[in-house]
Amino acid sequence: MTTTPVAFAGSPMDRADHIRADPAALAGLLNWRARVLHLEGLMPVIGDMGELVWGTLADTAEDAELVFLGLLDEKACFAAVPQEGATGPAYANPRIWQAMQMLSPADLAIYGGARSLVDWHARHRFCARCGAGTRLTKGGWQRDCGTCHAQHFPRTDPVTIMLVEHSGRLLLGRQPRFPPRAFSALAGFVEPGETIEEAVAREVFEEAGVRVRDVEYIATQPWPFPSQLMIGCYCTAETDALTIDETELEEARWFTREDVARAMAEGRDGSGPFAPPPSSAIAHTLLSWWLDKA
Repeated sequence: MTTTPVAFAGSPMDRADHIRADPAALAGLLNWRARVLHLEGLMPVIGDMGELVWGTLADTAEDAELVFLGLLDEKACFAAVPQEGATGPAYANPRIWQAMQMLSPADLAIYGGARSLVDWHARHRFCARCGAGTRLTKGGWQRDCGTCHAQHFPRTDPVTIMLVEHSGRLLLGRQPRFPPRAFSALAGFVEPGETIEEAVAREVFEEAGVRVRDVEYIATQPWPFPSQLMIGCYCTAETDALTIDETELEEARWFTREDVARAMAEGRDGSGPFAPPPSSAIAHTLLSWWLDKA
């Protein structure tokens, strides 16, 4: 497996779960030493040196809902819940991709966790059971309904993303929203009642009409748009005949090892056979792994 850090993973933050459940301990951290992550809505504020910008409680509205992110350098870190959650696909916002290139791996991981959490709170202010308003509890790792007493917890949606190989070639696809020439690994949400292996097999068959076997787990990546866990896998196709679901994919093709190696070497702006996924995406990590394992 490649040693390159997976984007949004490896946060240096101590989540300090023992503090979340202790209201007195949490209250004691809300002092002048506390740090509050600066956000513009859900976007990070980035300093002159390409770092996350932190403020204090004095910079935060008195009625703001504060989520306890954890401890960093022995200081309590918080983020305020914005008025609105995500309203559109984050990948369509150029500022997101710019931030991903500017921030260090540690800062990117801190931002990703904070973004997922405050976005969930902004979109879950009302109880899914009875519709009444909910309140933030456990430092922001839970919301409780005061009417029906339901408890709600931040969710993470599992998504399988997989390399499919047949006779030394990889199956890659492109969606209509992709930039020109861009291809990536096939992917899809794990559905209720499925294993990861079953989700891989179903998604590949649904999107490309290919039956697969021997599913292997490779790596995972937290992806905070809005809050997904990308589960990177590898599998073997039983045939190379394709039947593409055009509601999911604009195109799908088999690429040789030489094709993939050239595309990865030349990058997204090169003249290779296709534009590879950005380095911040786990699909890029999977392609590097496949080339290294030869």
